[in-house]
Amino acid sequence: MDLKALDREEQELEFTTFSHQDALTLGNRIVQYAQEKSVAVAVHIERNRVPVFTHLMDGTSEENYLWLFRKKRIVDHYNRSSAYIETRFNQNGATHEEHSLLPAADYQAIGGSLPIRVENVGVVGSVTVGGLTGELDHAYAVEGIRLFLKGK
Repeated sequence: MDLKALDREEQELEFTTFSHQDALTLGNRIVQYAQEKSVAVAVHIERNRVPVFTHLMDGTSEENYLWLFRKKRIVDHYNRSSAYIETRFNQNGATHEEHSLLPAADYQAIGGSLPIRVENVGVVGSVTVGGLTGELDHAYAVEGIRLFLKGK
């Protein structure tokens, strides 16, 4: 995806409100979607940087758990999806790891984490999926949000 498409996607995935109950519903929806596709993912959702949902499906590991935080810190820092930041650096012929001042052990610009943006408020949290490739993690997070927003 290019930056314009990722930007449009983030705008389309805007919430009207976002509560702790919404985090539970969204997290469970992502897990259910992964089960339907017969894949194992780890999911982490934060609201105001407070963890409100974390689940590691059978078949995931501690490494997947650690990657959730590396990706979500990108959203915390930039208020953009980790895929957007990865693409922005790549389009400039650089990598985030080499050209940002953020430690790679703590920050990884790879797809899978999206901001939770509330209309007329801004970014209030993040939803992060790990366990697959960055591209697939991003796709599962996006689809989970789309399914959640349709169901509201």
